[in-house]
Amino acid sequence: MPLERLMLILVIVVAAAGATIWVGSILVASTVSPGGALAIAIPTALVAYIIWRVIAERLGNDEDDHYDRIEK
Repeated sequence: MPLERLMLILVIVVAAAGATIWVGSILVASTVSPGGALAIAIPTALVAYIIWRVIAERLGNDEDDHYDRIEK
């Protein structure tokens, strides 16, 4: 496994753990103010979409993998 893929997996795991704690605290806070649930859901969905697109672009970009096919 290339080092860059391992580092990407580690970053994703750490970000997912942080996002889980963040979303959990937002859900607990939204129970106190029911009108704030929609105001919280929109930024959460936006951040999740951006993270999804960055990961998809990084894994699907053939140009970044050009040097992986060069003989050493």
